[in-house]
Amino acid sequence: MTTATPTRRPAGALDYEQVFAHMPGLCLILDPSLTILAQNIAHADATLSADRNVVGQKLFTAFPDSPDHNTGESVSLVRQSLLRVLKTREADVMPVIRYDVKTGDGPYHVRWWSIANVPILDKDGAVRWIINRAEDVTGVVELGEKAGRGG
Repeated sequence: MTTATPTRRPAGALDYEQVFAHMPGLCLILDPSLTILAQNIAHADATLSADRNVVGQKLFTAFPDSPDHNTGESVSLVRQSLLRVLKTREADVMPVIRYDVKTGDGPYHVRWWSIANVPILDKDGAVRWIINRAEDVTGVVELGEKAGRGG
């Protein structure tokens, strides 16, 4: 039996920007100042932000808290997670939080998310970027609420 050796590709042969743009997971790439450097298509679709360019904006300017839900609780929880990542240089996971999303000038839509913030370190161990990965768990939460109401 022969063991296959993985084929090595020349540096630059894989277009990482295209891979990131089309990966199925919902992702943003942030710098340490929490400015959005990149947003993939799945994230733009799920957060109803495909019609506006959020790249270059501060995270919480691009995705403000819903005034109908609370007074900054969602933003505060995500900010705390990101600050922990910057301080510890380790991933931080938020199991389930409510963070409503808005379409353009329209109303906010209730959404529940599981969020992971993962640092990418430079050669000196400092946080260079943060991958903000989200999973929309709204359907699961709504199903649980429905089951809790008996049906």
